[in-house]
Amino acid sequence: MGQATAAKGGGWLARLRAGLSRTSASLGAGIGGIFTGRKFDDAMLEELEELLIAGDLGTATAAELTAALAKSKFGKDVSAEEVRGALADSIAAILEPVARPIEIEPARKPHVILVAGVNGTGKTTTIGKLAHQFRADGRAVMLVAGDTFRAAAVAQLKIWGERTGCPVLARPESGADAAGLAFDALERARAEGVDVLMIDTAGRLQNKADLMAELKKIDRVLNKLDPSAPHSKLLVLDATTGQNAHRQVEVFQEAIEIDGLVLTKLDGTAKGGVLVALARRFGLPVVAVGVGEGADDLRPFEAKAFARALMGLAD
Repeated sequence: MGQATAAKGGGWLARLRAGLSRTSASLGAGIGGIFTGRKFDDAMLEELEELLIAGDLGTATAAELTAALAKSKFGKDVSAEEVRGALADSIAAILEPVARPIEIEPARKPHVILVAGVNGTGKTTTIGKLAHQFRADGRAVMLVAGDTFRAAAVAQLKIWGERTGCPVLARPESGADAAGLAFDALERARAEGVDVLMIDTAGRLQNKADLMAELKKIDRVLNKLDPSAPHSKLLVLDATTGQNAHRQVEVFQEAIEIDGLVLTKLDGTAKGGVLVALARRFGLPVVAVGVGEGADDLRPFEAKAFARALMGLAD
């Protein structure tokens, strides 16, 4: 097995399992406490549903999963291991339709990716990690520091630019027009034959109206230069926020019709089940998940691997 294969195989799956260990430990211990050798009955069904809701899978998802389990196992002797396996299969079936990584079309130069999200979700870091992966694939990448109000975000993006060998376009003055910067960046990227243009944006949700107006303006301005741009509109979500992630999807979806989700910080929470609830409710593609700070700790989302890791099962 070559290094690339190893990185995509055991290495990444081991990190995914480790990253989801807080969630899987909580769910696994709960399932082990419920299924203790007696026949599967109504009381166990209710306890399991409550456990899944507590794990942030959401009420609708929890009801759907327990109903599916009851259909095949009710009244039978069932072990905790069997339950975890059956739940993993059902969760994978929910997640499979949304497991769709970003596809960069060679004929489209550049492929414009607009990245949105609340400050603190790992938005700028996610851009850096994606840039690292695109560069590893041999693509020319340009980054745009569109979060013009936060000097720290601009500085952070420039660091990622240096690490990945990507030029970073920024304005010297704080609070500069982000839409104007995005317009100039797209013009330059087209002139230079750049493959991927990634645009960071502000995430000041406390100024919701201003923020959404700014995002809409960026979207509109890019569309003037290229009617099909931006080609990907990603929303970065912090898994530790749990059910609050639903509201963030609603708010950003209203503004710019998000077409992909990235879930970060799965290693810092016992709420990893929220991804399942988001998939079931919104049906938006989940393009990547993150389980650490390293450049290789953000990877394309794989439904079966995630579902089994969530239940603490080996791949």
